Amino acid sequence: MMVAGIGSRKGVTARDVRAAIETALEAHGLAMTALSALATGEIKRNEEAIFLAGRDLDLPVIVVTDDALQTASSSTISHSDLSQAHAGTPSVSEASALAAAGKGARLLGACTVLGPVTCAIAISGDAP
Repeated sequence: MMVAGIGSRKGVTARDVRAAIETALEAHGLAMTALSALATGEIKRNEEAIFLAGRDLDLPVIVVTDDALQTASSSTISHSDLSQAHAGTPSVSEASALAAAGKGARLLGACTVLGPVTCAIAISGDAP
């Protein structure tokens, strides 16, 4: 399973979210078809653009619980003081991708920042 974790400022557009996903995938030499799902933290539950992007891409959006986000936080690469203060994790995108990808998941790299959106790609522990 490959998951794109999404973090964002308030009020982003679905276009912003899709552009960040495309940029992150491109950085790893991957196509959109490689993704199994999008993920974000509970703090972004009401950020409509993330769900619109999921619908546009025909991918489910997994909302990661705060507890799961915290558990995954120890494996993040990036650190944002703003994310830490507001969401309790150093990187919403990285922690949500890891949590949604499941046990043994790993990040393909640090999150990609594109304007107001961050995107991190995680692969499940059972994937090659």
